[in-house]
Amino acid sequence: MATHPAVLGRFFEDYVVGDVYQHPLGRTISEADNTWLTMLTMNTNQQHVNAHLAAQNPITGGRVIVNSGLTIALVLGLSVLDMSQNAVANLEMTDVKLTHPVYVGDTLYAESLCTALRASRSRPYAGIVSMVTRGLNAEGDECISLKRSVMVATRESGIGQGHFPTAKNGPITA
Repeated sequence: MATHPAVLGRFFEDYVVGDVYQHPLGRTISEADNTWLTMLTMNTNQQHVNAHLAAQNPITGGRVIVNSGLTIALVLGLSVLDMSQNAVANLEMTDVKLTHPVYVGDTLYAESLCTALRASRSRPYAGIVSMVTRGLNAEGDECISLKRSVMVATRESGIGQGHFPTAKNGPITA
């Protein structure tokens, strides 16, 4: 019998430049998601929450368009499991491109390409992982792309490991 410890994500030494990581989770955007994010961020553009006004928008065909802040946050979040679960710091996000509209009811997926790796010069327990991430809707349209760099812990650092508690009543049994 083996115990598989609670470890999520990759560590710095697990990445390979040129590898593509197709992130396993997808997420369908609800009207509540869009409304909440829009209101929480105090975005006053009615195109995100007012169907009557949005009906006049020729770009969206009269549909309410999802707040781009939600699109960015969701695609970034979908990539975390594979790309930054063991990050100790986000360092940079550039070249955000919103290339296809996103609407309530759309399901987004994400994939990332590892573009560069280097050991941290100031933090011996981590390295810098650079990537390009893109979000696709269920039809395969690229809705967003961005470049990102994160500082990811090495396996040797112990960061992100060993946090699962020891049961006071002993090991689990059948």
